[in-house]
Amino acid sequence: MSDIFYTIDKEGTGKFVEKKSRFLSFAFHVESADEAKARIKALQNEYHDARHVCWAYVVGPDRLEWMANDNGEPSGTAGKPILGQINSLGLTDVAVGVVRYFGGIKLGTPGLTAAYKEAAALALGDSGVRQCVRREVFTFSFPYLAMNDVMKTVKSSGAEIQEQQFDNSCLMSLSVRLDDADMLRRRLSDIPGLCLL
Repeated sequence: MSDIFYTIDKEGTGKFVEKKSRFLSFAFHVESADEAKARIKALQNEYHDARHVCWAYVVGPDRLEWMANDNGEPSGTAGKPILGQINSLGLTDVAVGVVRYFGGIKLGTPGLTAAYKEAAALALGDSGVRQCVRREVFTFSFPYLAMNDVMKTVKSSGAEIQEQQFDNSCLMSLSVRLDDADMLRRRLSDIPGLCLL
C-alpha cells in the first residue's frame, strides 16, 4: 500500500445538454462520508425543482468507503457511471453530484449512462487532480545530551518537525511519510534515553 493518494485540487462544475435534458455537475472535496452526504443534501435542497440529483462519493486514503445513488433514474444508469469517473482517475475524498432537468425526450439506458458519465467527467476535469501523501505524526522525549543524534536522524529522514521543546528533558513531534515511519521509529529507538510516547 502506497502512502500517496489523489484527490481533487478544487471544487469543479460542468454543464451538459443531451436531447434537451440539462445536466449540471458538481465535484466537492470531502473528508468523510457524512460530509459527502451533507454536500449532496445541500445540492438536492438547492436544486429541489430538478427531476433527479444523482451522486457518488469515495472517501479515505485506501478508497474503501464509497456509495453511489441513482436517485430515481433506472438502476445503474447514474450513480454507477458517476462513481466510474471518480474511480477512473483513482480519486478519493471526493463527492460528485449531477443534477438533471428532464427535457421531455427519454434518453434510454445507454443514453442516460453516457450523459451521467460525461457530466461527471466535466466536473472532475474542472476540479483538477492533486497528489497527497499520507503522513504519520509521533512524539518522543529525549535527554538534552542526545540532541545531536536526534537532529541528525530527523534531518536524514525528511521528517517535518511539528513541535519541539528543549530543556534538560526535550520533547519533539514529527510528521513523516507513512512509508518512512517504521524506519524512522526504529532509528530513533536506537538513540540512548529516547522514549517514544
